[in-house]
Amino acid sequence: MRLSYADEMLLFNGCPGVIGLAVVLSGEQPDVDQVRARVAERWADLERMNCVLDGPEGAGAAARQELFGRPGRMRWVVPGPFDPVAHVAVARHKLDDLWAESVDRPLAGGVPPWRLFVVADATHGGDFALALVAQHALLDGRSLATLLRSLMDGPVTAREPARSVPLARTGLLAAGRELRTMTAAGQALPMRPPGQTCSSVAVTELPAHMVRSARRQPADGRGATLNELLVGAVAGALRAQYGPVRRWRQRDEPVYTAVPCDLRSRANTGELGNTLTVVRVPLPVDVEGPVARLRACQATMATVPDRAAVHAKVLFPAAEAVRRTGSWVTRFLAGRGRHSCFAATATTAMKWPGGPSTFQGRRLVRTVGLPPLQYPGTVSLTLAQAGDAFTLTVVCNLRPNDAGRLAEAVVTEFETWARMATPSVP
Repeated sequence: MRLSYADEMLLFNGCPGVIGLAVVLSGEQPDVDQVRARVAERWADLERMNCVLDGPEGAGAAARQELFGRPGRMRWVVPGPFDPVAHVAVARHKLDDLWAESVDRPLAGGVPPWRLFVVADATHGGDFALALVAQHALLDGRSLATLLRSLMDGPVTAREPARSVPLARTGLLAAGRELRTMTAAGQALPMRPPGQTCSSVAVTELPAHMVRSARRQPADGRGATLNELLVGAVAGALRAQYGPVRRWRQRDEPVYTAVPCDLRSRANTGELGNTLTVVRVPLPVDVEGPVARLRACQATMATVPDRAAVHAKVLFPAAEAVRRTGSWVTRFLAGRGRHSCFAATATTAMKWPGGPSTFQGRRLVRTVGLPPLQYPGTVSLTLAQAGDAFTLTVVCNLRPNDAGRLAEAVVTEFETWARMATPSVP
């Protein structure tokens, strides 16, 4: 099976490329053989979960070829029968430690690049967790949620790829505008003092009443979506940690965040793989006042669906046509974004699909995401919602413990919105 354009971009982007999603459950921890049996029942027939990367010199060697070289095309192959024993294991650590251990370590080859861990973890309000870790080139965040949802009691929901319903028609003028936006110079986070970076991970629970109150802002408007709140909170957190962008003076461009956009329609909600794009959005770090920043984020986020449609209908097909001349095209395009000034942060809001869930009678308490570790000098954030449980995960490639500091700053923005009972003047 040929790699999609999105698969190749994620394979050649120079990052570890490990993502994860965990379901935290209450009740007695099941035996690992019980979990393996459910996994075999629900996932064994899914081709994507049986695939490994294959090429003339193996995945690692192909990714290190010269930029304009012409190695044989990578492809997905199925090496043998589904083996749940090779993929499902009991974790040695608690969930937060598993995330910290996994984020900068690509999964070993030879078997399909995903693992499911049974985590004996009483934190985050539950008694244990099922944590799915995968290479991003194989699965996107929506796929992780679809797969874990399919393990729950009830009907199976994971499916193989289906034909997407066409998105709204877009034109060349819109594509030109989007190309200029996606290639414009941006601002990197100020690294003081400059030096080598390292990974850090922080997981924080957000009280439901605080998030509900924050979503009512701006109080004289329509309220805010979870995605808008996250982007606005990140802008405020960066301002609190680094000051206004005009003081950074690395350059006079804005600081951007990368917003992943799911391109699935109602006709293929269960499609596995990488059916997504990334839209680059400026962060209003220089705007004073948390409500004013949120208004600015709402204005820019309102353009994201149409911009994502331009990617799907014009830019992706064009890139697909060009890359047939050789994999160097994808590698070149991936290299263009391999700088912290392209997107200093990446922000993802995830909602658990469907209503309340149980796994063999154990109740779902919350979900916890693991966003990918990006280039040095960057931050990735995921806000996961399952019912009334909200969990923020911050992954930094900055200074030691920066993830914890930025997570606290993001929560402070939510607390500020929640305390505001009357409209604020921008």
